Amino acid sequence: MNVSDILKKAIIINKKKSKKLHTRTKFKKIGIMGGTFNPIHYGHLATAEAVRNRYDLDQIIFMPSGNPPHKSKAEIIDKEHRYNMTMIATMSNIYFETSDIEIKREGMTYTIDTLCELKKIHKNSQIFFITGADALCDIDSWKYLDKNFELATFVGATRPGIESNEVNQKIDQLKQKYRANILNIYVPSLDISSTDLRERIKKTESIKYLLPENVEKYIYKNNLYR
Repeated sequence: MNVSDILKKAIIINKKKSKKLHTRTKFKKIGIMGGTFNPIHYGHLATAEAVRNRYDLDQIIFMPSGNPPHKSKAEIIDKEHRYNMTMIATMSNIYFETSDIEIKREGMTYTIDTLCELKKIHKNSQIFFITGADALCDIDSWKYLDKNFELATFVGATRPGIESNEVNQKIDQLKQKYRANILNIYVPSLDISSTDLRERIKKTESIKYLLPENVEKYIYKNNLYR
């Protein structure tokens, strides 16, 4: 199947999954997996699946960021490409879908705006916001942080190489200061990073088995990260 057909299939499947989630009236537990996904890889997918399984979530919504305040525009490829790659990467998992909420938003994209919008869409639901446990250590700079904690349960994914004592201390601090509901999950090691993948592509090194095959095809077809 060529890349154009793969993308068309991913779009159709994603629309069906989104419609199914939106028409459910009973209480839902929804995970939000945010990130630039520049590009998306197996580490992102494994983390999302581990959280979904541990906390019995009904669905994980992958949320490619539009214009994140903490990233340089020079570092990030076009948001449409990142959205397309995320749809392609998630299409085989019935519990994963991809949202375009952030890439459609003009200006800087902040988590608080996304959470507010999602709570309007999914009124009868509990939101779990998934982030790296190391990111929790730098979360104080987030816009309206207290409101973020009111709208969602935060899940910090810990992986090998992260100093657990520092993370645990930060989580305790946030819980006391904001009465935040924060969960911590250990995710099996997948030593993959988007930065490394971009460097490998620039150097024409193999990225096979580090991200889904169809995402790899999309990258090469569109000459990304060269």
